[in-house]
Formats: sequence, structure tokens, C-alpha cells
Amino acid sequence: MYTYSEFDTAFLAERNRQFRAQVARRISGNLTEDEFKPLRLMNGLYLQLHAYMLRVAIPYGSLNSAQMDKLAELADRWDKGYGHFTTRQNIQYNWPKLNDIPDMLDALAKVGLHAIQTSGNTIRNVTADHFAGAAADELADPRPYAELLRQWSTDHPEFQFLPRKFKIAVSGSPNDRAVTKAHDIGLRMRRKEGELGFEVIVGGGLGRTPMIGKVIRDFLPLSDLLPYAEAIVHVYNRLGRRDNKYKARIKIMVHEHGIEDVRALVEEAFTRIKPEFAGADTLLAQIKTRFRAPDLRPRETQAFDTAYRRDPVFRAWADTNLAPHRKADHAIVTVSIKAHGQTPGDATSAQMRVLADLARKYGYDELRISHEQNVILPHVAKTDLPAVHAALLAAGLGTANVGLASDIIACPGMDYCALATARSIPVAQDIATRVEALRLEHAVGPLKIKISGCINACGHHHVGHIGILGLDRGGVETYQITLGGDATEAAAIGQRTGPGFSYEEIVPAIERLLKAYLDLRESEDELFIDAVQRVGHAPFKAALYPTEAHADAA
Repeated sequence: MYTYSEFDTAFLAERNRQFRAQVARRISGNLTEDEFKPLRLMNGLYLQLHAYMLRVAIPYGSLNSAQMDKLAELADRWDKGYGHFTTRQNIQYNWPKLNDIPDMLDALAKVGLHAIQTSGNTIRNVTADHFAGAAADELADPRPYAELLRQWSTDHPEFQFLPRKFKIAVSGSPNDRAVTKAHDIGLRMRRKEGELGFEVIVGGGLGRTPMIGKVIRDFLPLSDLLPYAEAIVHVYNRLGRRDNKYKARIKIMVHEHGIEDVRALVEEAFTRIKPEFAGADTLLAQIKTRFRAPDLRPRETQAFDTAYRRDPVFRAWADTNLAPHRKADHAIVTVSIKAHGQTPGDATSAQMRVLADLARKYGYDELRISHEQNVILPHVAKTDLPAVHAALLAAGLGTANVGLASDIIACPGMDYCALATARSIPVAQDIATRVEALRLEHAVGPLKIKISGCINACGHHHVGHIGILGLDRGGVETYQITLGGDATEAAAIGQRTGPGFSYEEIVPAIERLLKAYLDLRESEDELFIDAVQRVGHAPFKAALYPTEAHADAA
């Protein structure tokens, strides 16, 4: 875990002092809402459908137990006893009062957390692979590089008023768990002739115009990361469109100018500014010293082996919720925040404290938040897994569904968001409840369902194996379905299947898709996404629209 320096602590204290004064001026009436808006957005404060919403950054998804305890404290003291983990590895509080926000920020600062640049047209929270520092397939821990980017981008004088928001994701593994190809800048670590570097991807993004990013550099030496990132954002800041917010993201710039011309401009800027970053290697070396790697001592695995053999409930959980660790006697635990029928990503303060306690006792004091809205204990000795599982079950966190049909990504939708045009949360809850009642999800196996409540695609529906987009059609909620999306290194945008479904029809439609897959697959080993790619969309469309299929046959 990265530990803050004295500079970091002083910076947060001064930043919070300034915002406290701005809040006081808004409450007194000395600032209008229009004048206050850019100030609050720079500090992660939104005005949502019913109340203010504070979005707290969890840089590259990493937390320690004290930080998780503090998030629980905020939920109890200033909210309604829960928080919502997001696809940007943030946490949102949906019900704070404006006059309490400065106290919330001061409380966060005590444990090295903040809400800076979680909104606005600036570089947002840098995200990373949620298995970072633990995964068996990892080339190197990407978090020091994510921290380097965080420090560089925070209050960067040139990049506080970009044409639009800007998002960066970093992965240290060839297996992409950070959705790098759907980001403004995606960084995938790779090895070339024995040297580590990054494949650099630009121009990805979802929303109104979904696009898969393009490779602008197939290999960038690690020491060139900061000047190259600066060159990309500099070119975007100069060429990005400000005349139309719907065409303001870097993906549109790349599309309109072409990747070859953009590459030439970036390389020219990179060559010019690289000498200004002579101290970047020293800064990176300092950052690496502030990441304390846990002392993973060898442990026996007999307790795990016995529980796996004798306890079918534990075995089901182990099969879905554990991932290979770089140490064979340890495992990565993904804790599902998706109990059937619950709100995806919501965790109560009590659950947060249980997770903090488990991290302290069994997890080397480390946790991660995934973009899939779950919580990870990245380092757990296998011998401790039965005890961890028992504690999770007691807290309502032992659901064995990670990567299955009920492990749904969902945005807050119209229940909270002022931009939403349809509900997301109830649809996710109803799908999860339905597949559990039918005992379908373990038969179906790995499946990514993602739901967004508007065209902004905060639920990543475009890259879901099954994507669901909620829209308003004449005052009626309508849900479009897409098939074949992929958020991995083989990233793809899903294709729309046809007319949308009403709120009452959407869950039966998903059920028909799942049953069609079970009939179509060649074997139990063929995944849903593989079956879609093999047979095409036509058989699934026939299942979705049986009346139309019957009419065509006639």
C-alpha cells in the first residue's frame, strides 16, 4: 500500500480549507449555485436528483483497513448507513448535507483519502487492475505508475479545464481486467526484449458514441510514461472540440483526425517536452519506496483442501470467488457486493467494517475496489479461507456469484441520477432474483451483464456480453439489449439486437437469452460470449423476438 508523505497531507489540508470557505460562502448566499458549481465539481460534489452526492476517490482501487473503516464512519455519521462503489473504483455518498461536506473531507484526509478531480473536465481518478500486486499473471505491479499519474495529474495547471472529462486505466497483466481499451488512455504493461514497458492505447470510451481505443505506441519504456501522457493530453487539450460537448472526448478527436495524424502530433510534443521530465525517474523511485509489499510467508494449505473437499457451500464459493495468486499458498478473494436482489455496489457500514476487520486479520491490511463494483482481499493465505468465508457468510457477503449472471454492473439510474432516463437498479435486482429462482446462473457459467440507465453508459453496457440500456420513449422506460460486447484485451462493442423492451418485459427477455444459450452451446465448456461469436446473433434474436421469428417463418 502507498503511504502518504508530509507533502500529501499538507496538500489535502490546504485544499480542504479552501473548499470549506467556498461552502460557507455558498450557504451564506455570497456565491450563487452557478458560481459554486465549478468549485464543488473540482471537489467531487454533485447535485443529484434528490440531494448532493459526494464522490470519493479510491486511487487505483487500493484501500487499507483504516481507510475502509473511515468510509464506514462517513456512511453512518453523514449519510444513511451505506455507500455505493462505482465502476471508476470510487465510492459515492448519496445523501450528505452541504454544510457537512467540509467535515467529511477533513475526516477522509486523516486517512489519506479525498474527492479531488472525481468530477469536472479534468483527469479523473486513475484506475488499475483490481488484482494489482497479487495476480499470478502479472508482469509487474502497475500501482506505482498509477500513483505517478495521480500525482502528475492532480491540480495540473494545464489540464483543469479540458474539453471534457479524461480517464486513464493501467494494467500490469497481459489479461486486461482494467478495461483499458475503453479509456481515453489505456496502459497495458508488456515485455519487449527483456524490458518492461507499456502498450499505449488512446481514444477509447463508451457513452453516446462508443469506441474501442487504438494503439498509439506499441511499446513505451516505463521511464517515458509521464512525458508521453503529457504529450497526449496536451494535444487533446489543443485539438479537442469545445463547440459540442457530445463530440468533446478524445475518441472523437482520434476519429476525426485519424490515429496516424494524432500519433505524429503526440510524438512531436513528446520529443519537445521530454527534457522537462528529467526528474520523473527519481519521483517514481520515491513512490515505489512508499508502497509496502506485504510479507507473504509460506503457509500450509491443508485447512483449505479439507474444507474444499467436505463443504459444498465453501467449494461453490471457492470456485467462483477465488483467483490465482502469485504465491501458490495464497489466493485472491473477490467479495461479491451483489447478493441476489440487492443493489449492485452498495455496501452497508457494517459490511465495510467486516471487510476492514478481515483485511486486518487475514489480508495483510489490503483491500481493492473493482470496476465491477466488488471488493477484493488481494492476499489471503489459503489456510485462512474457511474462516474468511464463514465471516463473509455471517455478514451477507458470501454470495458465490462472481463473474456469473447475477454479478451485474449497474449505474444508479433514475433512482438517484439527474441524467438518467430509466431505472437500472431494479432491473439488476430482478434479473439476479430471477436467475437465482430458476437456478440458472451456475448452469450458464461466466457471463457479464451490464446495465446503464442512460446513454452516458456509466454501467458499461456497451462492453457487456449482454448489455442493457434504459431509455425514455415518450415517457415510458424502454430497455435496449446489445450482445457480444467484451471488456477484456479482446475488447468489442456489443451490437443492438432490435426493438427495446418495457420494464415488465426486460427480465423475461434476458431469461429467454440465457435459455437459448443453454440450447445452442456445443458443450458445457463453451462460454456465452463464445457461443454468440460462433453462431452469430440470429438465433438469439429469434429467442428474444419469438413472434417476429414465427412471422418470418410463415
